Amino acid sequence: MIRVLVVDDQVLIRAGLAALIGAATGLDVVGQAADGYDAVAQASTCRPDVILMDVRMPGLDGVKATERILTRTDGHPPRILILTTFDLDEYVYAALRGGASGFLLKETSPERLIAAIHTVADGHMLFAPSVTRRLIEAYTHSELPKSDPPPDLSPLTTRETEVLRLVAKGMTNGEIAADLMLSEATVKTHLNRTMTKLSLSSRAQAVVVAYEVGLVVPRRPPSRSIADDGHGAASWPR
Repeated sequence: MIRVLVVDDQVLIRAGLAALIGAATGLDVVGQAADGYDAVAQASTCRPDVILMDVRMPGLDGVKATERILTRTDGHPPRILILTTFDLDEYVYAALRGGASGFLLKETSPERLIAAIHTVADGHMLFAPSVTRRLIEAYTHSELPKSDPPPDLSPLTTRETEVLRLVAKGMTNGEIAADLMLSEATVKTHLNRTMTKLSLSSRAQAVVVAYEVGLVVPRRPPSRSIADDGHGAASWPR
């Protein structure tokens, strides 16, 4: 059973999401939170596997709540799905930087929502690498302030740096293995070591770091929606 915490400041939306998720096979709603502070508190007491997190909330927003939850969780951290109204949203960028496992538009169908929860609970990201890349390129071109400086890559080996660069270009582990003539297991080991050295919790964070330190040069900002299927729900295996 996948334990889910629903976070949204609008009571009707929160109650509707909870009812939908609670009726789905294999899912159990273990809590509902009306703001980021409540989400942080319940994450520590309810121990959810997945948190459905609204971002635009008064007080503590979903981005800050995501960061606090992931930095304070011992052992197995929850997977956090960001709920947003807009697919090209600075909140989404910040949430990826903070370690979120993906994002959904609020117009997503019930079937896709349920599938998304299962996807991230299984350890996958919830968007294709190209979606993440276009989002990050848009915001590295922007003048939005960055909350923290990007990590120093000096602890990485040459091979780990190369793997990070190819991850940021949107390549899968299999594609990276073929490009570098390595096994997929070796690529995964290099990536895991990279994430450990840089204190990263998700592949999306690794992509953000690679762009922010200039390991990959952003292209022009996208002129169209970034969601591959109109709902931001293409899956990306870790």
